[in-house]
Amino acid sequence: MKRVRCPKCDNYITFDETRYEAGQSLVFKCDQCGKEFGIRIGVSKLRQTQKEENETLNSQLSTLNSSCGSIVVIENVFHYKQVIPLQMGDNVIGRYQKGNPINTAFETVDPSVDLNHCTITVSRDKRGQLRYTLSDNNSNTGTFVGDVELKPRERRIIEDGTLFTLGATSIILHTTTEES
Repeated sequence: MKRVRCPKCDNYITFDETRYEAGQSLVFKCDQCGKEFGIRIGVSKLRQTQKEENETLNSQLSTLNSSCGSIVVIENVFHYKQVIPLQMGDNVIGRYQKGNPINTAFETVDPSVDLNHCTITVSRDKRGQLRYTLSDNNSNTGTFVGDVELKPRERRIIEDGTLFTLGATSIILHTTTEES
């Protein structure tokens, strides 16, 4: 199964690509907004260029991932598992929406996750080790570490393997194994 994204509202539409031949054009109509758009099945002329760009991007992402860790988003029946790299400084976490300026957005249909739900701040302590601090951004449903909700303005230091919850979505922090 393949997925295509509506260019107007970012809704995903799935289809079985094995039922079509290379070079065939398909037209989709989005169930959410009614937008009609077309795609062409097969290999594009830019495939080699895209492959090179993807390899470069993947190496950059792996560098980011190895330098500051990542979060693994595990949603309860709503969507797929997603791995999102973290960067030094504030990583504002929330639901992806077109035009949302946060830097650590993930795709979800969970309505209990805010657009700007919480923040993980990656910094270095006095010994040069990475420190991860979690805080809630005044979200509607709260941010929970274990079964305890973070209070307003509370900042909690979290470590590798910490499970925290935004609405019905669980997230696990994976830190680096660097020796500084």
